Amino acid sequence: MIRLKAQLHPRVWGGHRLAEGPDQIGEAWVVYGGNTIEGGPHHGVTLDELVHEHRNWLLGSRGEQHPQFPLLIKLLDCQDWLSIQVHPNDEQAVKWHGPGHQGKTEAWHILNAEKDAQVMLGIREGTTPQDLREAILAAQVEPLCEYQNVSVGDTLYIPAGTLHALGPGLLIYEVQQTSDLTYRVFDWDRPQSAGRTLHLEQSAEVTRADLRGEVHPLPDVHGTGVHRLVTSPYFQTELLHLESAVDAQTSGETFHVLTVTQGEVQVKGEDMFHLKPHETVLVPAAPTDYSLVPLTGSARILRSTLP
Repeated sequence: MIRLKAQLHPRVWGGHRLAEGPDQIGEAWVVYGGNTIEGGPHHGVTLDELVHEHRNWLLGSRGEQHPQFPLLIKLLDCQDWLSIQVHPNDEQAVKWHGPGHQGKTEAWHILNAEKDAQVMLGIREGTTPQDLREAILAAQVEPLCEYQNVSVGDTLYIPAGTLHALGPGLLIYEVQQTSDLTYRVFDWDRPQSAGRTLHLEQSAEVTRADLRGEVHPLPDVHGTGVHRLVTSPYFQTELLHLESAVDAQTSGETFHVLTVTQGEVQVKGEDMFHLKPHETVLVPAAPTDYSLVPLTGSARILRSTLP
């Protein structure tokens, strides 16, 4: 099992829940190919270097075609609105940025939400593609946007081409393709955003008026069990509710990324880790038996894999 050193990224909209210090940290990249491994026989090696050296062992049969670690998992601390933005799909990423680039389909799971917290997700029904394109190119898209209230435990699926933005008062778990291609459409005219480029031409080409994302409330959980939250062509994320120990196995098909969202959990395999809320461990795909033991009466874990 692998622990990674997270990359912390200051953002104009960030807060202070992801790290101590004066900087407004908006994103913690907790699983990313450029992260270095902490401890164990691969200490100091990056995750992508490990992919290069031990691809099948780490990624499994479902990931054998990937030249780098295929998922990027972040925690986001949103204290202000993020820019209204959109991401390209794989074909568009290659068109705009060249071979080797991929698009960005993602999902959010709400870890914490203040009262009346909102997201912007998709375009108002009835908006035509031409109306949308004209509004984007004129930097007047915000009046066409749809807003939704969200709560702790909600999961939102955002395929490439969906216009979206996170609002203030949210702490988010994000799983996505390994891509940071973001086209900003509107950045709220805040003074701190001076110099943050808008990408109106690209946005107008890739944004789809028919995509509004999907919001899935937290399923009813009673007793120990596994609940599927989202499945896409690029990733799958499950919620494990633990009131007793659970045995699991990677079976050589895909790695498991385990992130505690509630309570504390002991992960026991060849190694042993004590995970507190928002801490993560990566279990390689090579056939590995491990167990999850709740240390706080009950606990919850997000498990992300290749589909």
